[in-house]
Amino acid sequence: MPQTTGFTVWLTGMSLSGKSTLANNLAERLRAAGRSVELIDADELASVLAGGQGTNKEERNLVTRRIGYVARLLTRNDCVAVAANTSPYRETRDALRKEIGRFIEVFVDCPTEKLMERDTSGRYKKALAGQLPNFIGVTDPYETPQHAEAVLRTDLETVEESAAKVFQSLYDIGYLKPHEMEIIMGRRVRKTRAKAAKPTKAPPKAPAARAKAAAPPKAAKPAPKAAKTVKEAVKRAKPKPAPKAKPAGPAKVAKAAKPKTAVRQPTKAVKLAKGKRR
Repeated sequence: MPQTTGFTVWLTGMSLSGKSTLANNLAERLRAAGRSVELIDADELASVLAGGQGTNKEERNLVTRRIGYVARLLTRNDCVAVAANTSPYRETRDALRKEIGRFIEVFVDCPTEKLMERDTSGRYKKALAGQLPNFIGVTDPYETPQHAEAVLRTDLETVEESAAKVFQSLYDIGYLKPHEMEIIMGRRVRKTRAKAAKPTKAPPKAPAARAKAAAPPKAAKPAPKAAKTVKEAVKRAKPKPAPKAKPAGPAKVAKAAKPKTAVRQPTKAVKLAKGKRR
């Protein structure tokens, strides 16, 4: 697909969840920001292209694919396509995501109890009573999205709060420019998606550890050669005698040091006595 500034906002959810009301709000505010916008009314387009929304899986998938085809043409021609369609089957929605490319999925969620309160025609009550076969969400399954860029709770949020979530997703992905976001929201808005954390680097090895890691492994010792004769094999099998210990020699007796005799010097009286004798 060539480079384009267009994109598709695909609103999916059960009947009476608030898709059409939200789609009108989104389209009006995108136009105010200078975008070329086409609002795809699923009921109107389905009646023109397929004769109605369908009553079984094959017919509903056909309607969803035709609406998706129109959205793809608009997106390719730098237009914003806002499509509000129940589109209950996940596989078909995922296929449209791949085909269109610049696409966000918005899950408009609302509890069944609240949907029944909004239902003035009584269709939910009839479906619960078994009077309406193939009613999506009651007697036929609705497969909730697994990769929706925005998940809304229209029973808890105002239309403006839900729309703000959608615009934030468009801005985070890069489908809306900062000046467009400022016009739409009436203020400057920051992107909310955190950048992916960089992988931490391993601490550097010490020089000795590096040298040890770089040194080639020591070669294993070669295995001993096989014995050629039986005698040689027996000789090898015999345990070697332990080396004989040398007998310890007689302990050398340390010579006792001769005691030194103390020599006294003769006194004067002894010297005089010796002289008289002579």
